[in-house]
Amino acid sequence: MIKIPSQVINADTAQNSLAIDGCPLIEQCLLTAEEKGIMFLEEHVLLFVLRGSVSLTLGTRTYTVGKNEMTLLKKTTAVQYEKRGDPEDGHIYYGMMFSIKDDLIKSFLATTEKITPKGTDGETRAGVHTMTECLITFAASLSPYFHNSAEVYPGQLSLKMKEMLYHLGIGNHSIYQQLMQLYQPARIGIRHIVEEYYTSPVTITELAHLSGRSLSSFKRDFQAAYSMPPAEWMRKKRLEKAKAMLETTRLPVSDICFSLGFENMSHFSRIFKEYHGNPPSFYRH
Repeated sequence: MIKIPSQVINADTAQNSLAIDGCPLIEQCLLTAEEKGIMFLEEHVLLFVLRGSVSLTLGTRTYTVGKNEMTLLKKTTAVQYEKRGDPEDGHIYYGMMFSIKDDLIKSFLATTEKITPKGTDGETRAGVHTMTECLITFAASLSPYFHNSAEVYPGQLSLKMKEMLYHLGIGNHSIYQQLMQLYQPARIGIRHIVEEYYTSPVTITELAHLSGRSLSSFKRDFQAAYSMPPAEWMRKKRLEKAKAMLETTRLPVSDICFSLGFENMSHFSRIFKEYHGNPPSFYRH
């Protein structure tokens, strides 16, 4: 799982991140092979796809963002992704991710006049928006910054981020409005979060982020909802899920172990037997 923006995306290029105070603000990804994984979003992220396409899965919903399209991903969510290059374009995937911090939105709203939209909505599919010509040109204007990142001042990056928000407000007002509405983070129900993610290899700390809470607040609210600590509940649910997968799938025991977030086979086998009374092999047979 890649944490965005605190962990830089893997890319074939060395210069793939522009940062303020050591934290990546804009990242580019250039690939000539398919790549898939999971992103945990610590901030709101605006994703531009400039070449190729990327499939995104959020819970039970999957959609694809193609060339010169964009999508807004909300913070405190885990997103599965699969990036693909276009065979007719040298099998290259090229995209940019913009970390939209609350402070940026607050500063922009405080210093900017009311923006009158002049473009259309630009939404082609649910959650996917067409980039205007201005946004495509804006993305291209960032290329020299990546090649000389040591010479870029924080003030320059702040201005570029605000320039992008102007382009959105004028030409893609729908996604701009979504961004403005994200300024006040909302808490998500404990039960909704843990029931959706307990089968994923996420930590208690990451679940707290997904719910929009601090770790201590998450543990307190979880205890009130389930009358037990989250670690105990997660282990119980994962062991029950492991038993069901052993009985109903042909997946190797090791795959089941690691896919549910257990760190090693010996630990998994030991606590599985303690909980169910028999080793994993018993239920596989």
